[in-house]
Amino acid sequence: MIRSMTAYASAEASGPAGSLSCELRTVNHRYLELSLRLPDELRSAEPALRERVAARLSRGKLDISVRRLGESRGGSLQVDHTLLGRLSELALDFDARFPRLHVEFAELLRFPGVLQQAEADPEAQQAALFEVLDRALDALTATREREGAKLGEILREKLDAIERIVAEVRGWMPQIRTALRARLETRLADLKQPVEPGRLEQELVLQITRADVDEELDRLSTHIGETRRVLGLKEPVGRRLDFLMQEFNREANTLGSKSVDPRSTNAAVELKVLIEQMREQVQNIE
Repeated sequence: MIRSMTAYASAEASGPAGSLSCELRTVNHRYLELSLRLPDELRSAEPALRERVAARLSRGKLDISVRRLGESRGGSLQVDHTLLGRLSELALDFDARFPRLHVEFAELLRFPGVLQQAEADPEAQQAALFEVLDRALDALTATREREGAKLGEILREKLDAIERIVAEVRGWMPQIRTALRARLETRLADLKQPVEPGRLEQELVLQITRADVDEELDRLSTHIGETRRVLGLKEPVGRRLDFLMQEFNREANTLGSKSVDPRSTNAAVELKVLIEQMREQVQNIE
């Protein structure tokens, strides 16, 4: 299945470990490259997170940003009753000694160390992280597949155009060979010295051999069929398509270098334009 490497997605998830948001941005890249921004308490999960992403994506430069929404609800509040009792005794003692001194209960709770928040369960935090990551990856994959479907339509249209050009050049070849023979006969007729018997046929065979593009046209047809097959695969195909674009370009160059007719020359130029347009689109495919 064709997937674009350019996409954006986000997701949020809430649970006992708190609320998290995850944003994913990806652009084309030769390999899979991850850039992570995680809350400090979740950094221990980074290796597992990288493995999880690599199992879903094969190419692209991916920026992952995870942040907490509001305060964490991952840990419960605990009271240091011993410290609070000592503070209470001091408050009563000062109240007796200093009648105008009034100590609020809330002020005692704000004393450092009275209230403590228990650390959240690391497994619960990692589970929350993976939940929001999976949601974002699902959305990202759906976006990449939608964009990939559009890229596939564009590539198939270009393949149809290349196939039409190949068919046209095949149809012109008998006329091109006839014109080549006529030109050669005219040149030999203009020679003042007599031509050896069989010289015309030898020169004609040599010229036609040099201008023969049947193999190039056959290979172009083969590449068209292979590209269509690759576009229908259910796995990442970007690297295969990139290689096929190189093969297309090689055959188009050879076709142009062998051309002895303006029509085939123009066809080679048009082929190179179409192939370059395809190559630009292929750079965005996973």
